[in-house]
Amino acid sequence: MDSLAAPQDRLVEQLLSPRTQAQRRLKDIDKQYVGFATLPNQVHRKSVKKGFDFTLMVAGESGLGKSTLVHSLFLTDLYKDRKLLSAEERINQTVEILKHTVDIEEKGVKLKLTIVDTPGFGDAVNNFECWKPITDYVDQQFEQYFRDESGLNRKNIQDNRVHCCLYFISPFGHGLRPVDVGFMKALHEKVNIVPLIAKADCLVPSEIRKLKDRIREEIDKFGIHVYQFPECDSDEDEDFKQQDRELKESAPFAVIGSNTVVEAKGQRVRGRLYPWGIVEVENQAHCDFVKLRNMLIRTHMHDLKDVTCDVHYENYRAHCIQQMTSKLTQDSRMESPIPILPLPTPDSETEKLIRMKDEEGRAGR
Repeated sequence: MDSLAAPQDRLVEQLLSPRTQAQRRLKDIDKQYVGFATLPNQVHRKSVKKGFDFTLMVAGESGLGKSTLVHSLFLTDLYKDRKLLSAEERINQTVEILKHTVDIEEKGVKLKLTIVDTPGFGDAVNNFECWKPITDYVDQQFEQYFRDESGLNRKNIQDNRVHCCLYFISPFGHGLRPVDVGFMKALHEKVNIVPLIAKADCLVPSEIRKLKDRIREEIDKFGIHVYQFPECDSDEDEDFKQQDRELKESAPFAVIGSNTVVEAKGQRVRGRLYPWGIVEVENQAHCDFVKLRNMLIRTHMHDLKDVTCDVHYENYRAHCIQQMTSKLTQDSRMESPIPILPLPTPDSETEKLIRMKDEEGRAGR
């Protein structure tokens, strides 16, 4: 009977319409399909609905084109009400921290961008520890996030931690100045530092190459940890691997910014007009602006946030917890009626044993 039923089933299948056949095949596939392959789509929808946030710090002495570059990167004017100080006003100016927040939307994706500016940095005659207000600000954001994370309401925690710091290096020197080294060494354990050679149109290509080599050597010499690009996965396509290699070879990026649109070869481009020609901001033969924009926005923005959260913030959090634990241990020793000689700072296992012993002692009393 089974052998007769099989040809009849095939005949019925052939007589069914193509649409019905397709529906039957989909049902057969659904029986073998669990559905967790759609999880990336669910995460994507939720992320797009929630939106993204990114905090970018710009630092460097005045006149290096920080605000112009930010305008060129995000095509947003954040400095409409900026007042330029005179030479006399700059004498008594101290380092300030100014925040500019703007909501940007592109193809339905919302980004809350916060730019942290540092006017007054490096402009004084005596720049001794002029980076202190900046390091204090970064620590304050870590502290605020730590408090919010440890609180009762953790649903709507606002992340104001600095995810990246663009540090502008003057093109007129012969490498890093003492203030550059001091700033980067003070912040390299707290934030992702991306060094930039500002106003690269002041130098010819050979001078840019020499300055890049010199800055790389000095960064290694002084033990400065700048942002390291992650290694490519083996399954990435060749184009992405080539792009990653070019990014690593180009650091520190030599950049040019411009708020004006000029005409070059019949096309309107963002650039700077000189008597000898036009410098195009988005021409990779002229500068590394496109590489910086691709790295910062298109390829490595999420990694910058991950490194901030998983490395810099975790180091701060671990330090805070260790300090709190040490203080609790010292307080418990003070309560003990038996005098105890001072001990070196204990490690986590020792602290755990000490607390257990103290609790046992209190229970016995």
